[in-house]
Amino acid sequence: MHSFLFRVTSGPRLLLAMATLLAPFALTFCGGGNSDTKKSLPPAIPASEPVLLFNGTGTSSSDVAAIEAVLHSLTLGFNTADSTQLNALTEQQLAGYKLLIVPGGNSIDIGSNLTSSTAANIRGAVMDYGAHYLGICAGAFFGGFSIYNGVNLSGGVPFDFYADEFKGIHVEAVEISFPEGSALDVYWQDGPQLSGWGQVVAKFPNGTPAIVEGMSGKGFVIFTGVHLEAPESWRGSIAFTTAVSADLAYAETVVKAALNGAPLPNF
Repeated sequence: MHSFLFRVTSGPRLLLAMATLLAPFALTFCGGGNSDTKKSLPPAIPASEPVLLFNGTGTSSSDVAAIEAVLHSLTLGFNTADSTQLNALTEQQLAGYKLLIVPGGNSIDIGSNLTSSTAANIRGAVMDYGAHYLGICAGAFFGGFSIYNGVNLSGGVPFDFYADEFKGIHVEAVEISFPEGSALDVYWQDGPQLSGWGQVVAKFPNGTPAIVEGMSGKGFVIFTGVHLEAPESWRGSIAFTTAVSADLAYAETVVKAALNGAPLPNF
């Protein structure tokens, strides 16, 4: 038996998930999508904008606003969908978007307020049709394997918290490092470390993955356990060595990479 504990904590921006996982149960979901069983697919239904931003139950309104600010800065058109609206979209409609973004929040609430068909439709839109997915904090928990109706774009791999969670730390500035030797001081709040799936784009101070990327079926996926998009107002009294403008600039880089399916430098 393998146990993965995701504590739920309170906070104005982020609430994250807890999950307990049995290994045989995980194996029944390994691979996620139904690419092997579909001989042909109906055509995707083109969306009016390239990006769909989820803002439903369980998401943090402040993180939704922060992501919207990044999208506006990039002059990227986007639609939003709450839980009811996302539940109403078919796999073909989801596949009409180039990128689905799921922000921070409470991944238990996110999954519990979406139907199992919706999780399957997201998985199919990514794995079978080739839509892209960007999961931020709770959106990464939800995008990986989770018994709380997770999408499982990670081939059965669940994600656990970054180690500082288990030291009683819930909000802090963490320095993430990149393969070329640079670093950024970024906002972290109860976010995951992303061991076990994908290529590592950035590492936490203890060496565990802070940002990962990879293909999930036909689709390109980026998971991040930190909030590059965090505005100045989130920083409060926390001391950062990196200017917020530098973090936001890299947030734009990550969004563009996710949109275009263009891998970032990795270790």
